[in-house]
Amino acid sequence: MSSGNEPVVLVEKLVKNYISGTETLHILKGIHFRALQGTSVAVTGQSGSGKSTFLNILGGLDRCDSGSVTVAGVNITDLSESELSAYRQRRIGFIFQFHYLLKDFTALENVMLPAYMAGMKKKQALEKGEALLADMKLGNRAAHYPSQLSGGERQRVAVARAMVNNPDMILADEPTGNLDPQNSGMVVELLYAGAEKWGKTLIVVTHDEAVAQRAASRYTLDDGILTRTGGNGP
Repeated sequence: MSSGNEPVVLVEKLVKNYISGTETLHILKGIHFRALQGTSVAVTGQSGSGKSTFLNILGGLDRCDSGSVTVAGVNITDLSESELSAYRQRRIGFIFQFHYLLKDFTALENVMLPAYMAGMKKKQALEKGEALLADMKLGNRAAHYPSQLSGGERQRVAVARAMVNNPDMILADEPTGNLDPQNSGMVVELLYAGAEKWGKTLIVVTHDEAVAQRAASRYTLDDGILTRTGGNGP
């Protein structure tokens, strides 16, 4: 669901190479991509096709060799390392295959932590964390530690954590890769529903066809080229 015609993400002529010994690996070959606010996008492709590299560049975890990446009007390719750190904290919500929850913090504390780090007041962070856990069907598990949660529950906490700072974009890299089909289905539905409810642009890298089918737009990354393969997005 878009709130306007201006893309929240605009990628132009994106190139990324890696040097391996005497060989240059051309990972991304002049990619063009755009996504409107509130839309969901799935990117599929073979292992090693550059999907995670693409996602990491969008999230400011890696830099491109040439081209531009503009998010919410900011060209992140021009940012310093400290500016990129602030960009990741304020504008991006990350979800990975492994949940990376802190074992000594409760589910609610794990969700609230990024908000604290960004300077959100305790009362506001608490209310937002509780609301997000309720969205993830975990309202009754807020005081539980990661060791007391199932794999699917831990990943749903990670989804809530990704949304707590009201990011412009949520980036999910194989978010169901460690889950059984039942838990995978629940995480997928709650992830997409949460992004829709809060009006977030969601970009998911996945091998799972069920995860990809839920997205409004679909792309395939093959031999360094990103190709639109379905959906209703821009």
